[in-house]
Amino acid sequence: MSAILPPSERLWWKQPIDKVEWAWIGIAFVWGMIMFVMMVYWHVYGKQNLSNEAYKTTPEMFAAKAEKFIAENTVRTETDLQIPVVKVPAGGDGYLIARLWNWYPILELEKGQTYKIHLSSMDYQHGFSLQPVNINIQVLPGYEHVVKMTPTKSGTYAIVCNEYCGIGHHTMLGRIYVK
Repeated sequence: MSAILPPSERLWWKQPIDKVEWAWIGIAFVWGMIMFVMMVYWHVYGKQNLSNEAYKTTPEMFAAKAEKFIAENTVRTETDLQIPVVKVPAGGDGYLIARLWNWYPILELEKGQTYKIHLSSMDYQHGFSLQPVNINIQVLPGYEHVVKMTPTKSGTYAIVCNEYCGIGHHTMLGRIYVK
């Protein structure tokens, strides 16, 4: 049979399947099953995918919770824009607002403590990419994303928006300090 010429028999799909074709079907099926099992295995044991929570909310409700958190835990302000640096209580919850074109506030965490960081967008879809640890989450308006994290090294970590959010997207940076 040729791909150029029409099949010799009009009902070609009723022809028996050749042994070689059965072998390739078997190989493809086995490979598909291996890949399926590996996805589950890698999620559980690969320590690459976050198991995070997400809740429905409104931008107003989330902003109110975040502003209350900021008012209670601010330790200082930084930069020309007077962005507050907020110390998250050890083992507590921290709130981070995404909006055109900044992350608000700057969080301060302690090494070795586990935190729940709550993220939400006030306007458009944004991307939360924590570098250099490569935590990557889409942050959507109307949803409160909760990420558990335990910092293991001290330093300054950059938050980069990796979802295009408009003309000032390249300036949408934030920070997390780990003491």
